[in-house]
This record gives sequence, C-alpha cells and structure tokens, in this order.
Amino acid sequence: MANPTAKQTWHYGWTVVFAGALSLFACLGLARFAFGMLLPAMRTGLDLAFDQMGFISMGNFAGYLAAVALAPALIRRFRPRVTIVAALLLITLCMLGISLSQSFWQVLLLYTLVGIGSGFANIPVMVLVSHWFRRERRGRAAGLMVMGSGAGIIFSGYLIPALNRGLGVEGWRSGWQILALLALLISGIAGKLLRNDPAELNLEPVGKIQPIPPQQVAAKETPGAGRILVQLGVLYLVFGATYMVYGTFIVTTMVVEYGFTEARAGMFWSWVGWCSLFSGVSFGVLSDRIGRKGGLAVVFGVQTAAYLLAGSKLSTAALLLSIVLYGLAAFAIPTIMAAAVGDYLGLSRAAQAFSLITLFFAVGQTVGPGAAGVIAKASGTFTTAYLAASALTGVAVLLTTLLPRPDTSR
Repeated sequence: MANPTAKQTWHYGWTVVFAGALSLFACLGLARFAFGMLLPAMRTGLDLAFDQMGFISMGNFAGYLAAVALAPALIRRFRPRVTIVAALLLITLCMLGISLSQSFWQVLLLYTLVGIGSGFANIPVMVLVSHWFRRERRGRAAGLMVMGSGAGIIFSGYLIPALNRGLGVEGWRSGWQILALLALLISGIAGKLLRNDPAELNLEPVGKIQPIPPQQVAAKETPGAGRILVQLGVLYLVFGATYMVYGTFIVTTMVVEYGFTEARAGMFWSWVGWCSLFSGVSFGVLSDRIGRKGGLAVVFGVQTAAYLLAGSKLSTAALLLSIVLYGLAAFAIPTIMAAAVGDYLGLSRAAQAFSLITLFFAVGQTVGPGAAGVIAKASGTFTTAYLAASALTGVAVLLTTLLPRPDTSR
C-alpha cells in the first residue's frame, strides 16, 4: 500500500491524462476532424455530390449517437480501459477500410462504424477523470485531455495537404492509412498506460479530500429541473448541429468556393487547432467568473460571428477571422455544460443530467451536416448553410437569457 503521507513528485493520474489525451487525439482529432481535410480529395476521387458528403458525416454522428446510448452499459461490463482500447482498434480497422473503398456506400458504412468507435472511446476517457481526480482538479484534468482533439486538428492540417501534394488525387487513401496506423499505435499506448481507477495501483485520486456540504449530499429537488434540463439540452443540440457543419465543410469551402490550394486550406484549418488548444480551459474560467449563463451567451455570440463571416463572403480576411473565432470557441460549450448541470441540478444528479443532454448534442451533430449538405446541393454553395448556422446560434444567445440563476448553495 502506498504511503499517503509520502510526497509524490508525479501522480499516476497525470499519466492517465496523457494517455487520455492521446486517445482523444485518435478518436476525435484524427477520426473526426481530419475528415474535413480529406473530404475535398475524396469528393474528387469518388465523385461525391455535396449531399453525399453531408450524409457520410451524418452517418459518423449517427454512429456516435448510438455509442452515447450504449456506452454506459459497455463501460459497466468491460470497464473503461478495455472499452477504450477496443474502440480504438475498431477505428483503426474502419479507417483502413475507408482507404480501400471504391463507392459512397462503402465509405458511409465504414465511417458510421468509426463514429461508434469514437463514442466508445471518448465517453470512457472522460469517465476516467472522475475516477482519478477529485473535484478541485477535474476541470484542469479534463481541459488537458481535450487538448488532444486540438492537437489532432493541427496534425491533420499539415499532414493531409502534404500527402496530396506528393501522391496526387489518390493521396487521401494514404492519409486514411497513416491515420489508421497512428490510431493502432495509440491503442497500444492506451492499453499499456491506462488504469481504471487509482485502487489498481494502491493510490488515492489526485486532489485534497474536502467535506461535501449537506445541501450537496441531500437529494434536494430543484424547482423546474426538468425545464432547465430541456433548455440546456436544446442549447447543446444547437451547438452540435452548427459546429460540425462548419468543421465538416469549411475546408471544402476554402478549396471549392475561395480557390485555395489544399495546402493553404490545410494551414488555415490548423489555425483552428492552435486556437482550440485552450478553448475549454479559457471559457471554463470565464464561466466561473461571470456564471454559466453569461459564459454560454458569450460563446454562442462568438460562434454566431464566425458563421456569419463564413456565410457573408465579404473577403478572404473575413473568412480567416471566422476560422480564428471558430477555433477560439470550438470546445468551450462542452466544458461549460459539464459545469452547468452541477450548478443547476447538484452533484448527485449531474452525471445523469450530463448524459441526457449529451444525447441532445449527438442528435444535433448527426442532423446538422446532413442538412447542410442538402442545402448546399440545392443552392450550389455552402454559404447558405453557414448563414442558417449563424441564425441558430443567434437564437441560442437569446435562449440563454431564459435560463434562471442557479442555486448558489450548489
């Protein structure tokens, strides 16, 4: 048994954070966000229509939605470590399959399975934060893990254009193969480093033990809890629907509608990754200071400006400002939502509430890209979809004003 009074220079919990960040790098940064970089070349190679591009993305999020519903049971049965490794192996196999695909239907099926793998990896990774870190350190740990997604965006922004320059029209196939090999490598690292809880290593969670106030222990009913939960869910749905419309199609927009080379578009897409690295941490701290309600309003306002600039076609400078704003707010809403459910519903109901609003989010990101693809096919441009996204996030700013002030005793 480890001596609890001994001074430790490095707690294994931070190793779990490192392995978790690598897992998110693979299951979200590569498996999800690299798709937008690969899409222009895939469109050419497979002769995809705009609506088919949207349906492929929609299939991925439908798979993620299914994983959100099934993950709790899977985690209870197999524990987080095994679930994460198995999910990363599924992603690896499916990305290799996509690299060999010859039709829209093959890609749709395989990328849907990638979405299932992404959900089965992402959810247990975040569960590990609660196992390894006490309340005072969980926000920092989660913020550091989420940086893996931003690092994946940066990586794909440089890698994919380089492959396409060197390998031509079929470079996207090599792109998927390299991403698959990286996912395979990360699955091995995750299997080696991850542990389900500190007890496996005779350790205590990171952070000080703090007494829980009686009002947080008691199962006190929150007035209007159901209505508040629906309001948060609708806001999370709007975020899911709009941020992945942009994330899926902005590189294609730069190449097709602005005439950027793939290398230039990739460089600007990497800006999203750099800007997003501290997105969750920065806006989480802001919401600590001005409240979750104000924090949500600020983030949705930033997103509205980003989508409006992308849809206005004012200038290349306006598009680049849009990209920066999108990156700055990319991972802010999930961070604030995780804190908001605790503020409004108390710690005893926070986990269940967050799972429920995550279903809203998954529905939004499933429907959004598919609808945007249909709109783009009908109008011949993605600008209409961006303007629709800006209208939705503008409404979300107004909806945040309807949220009540939380019980400060929570």
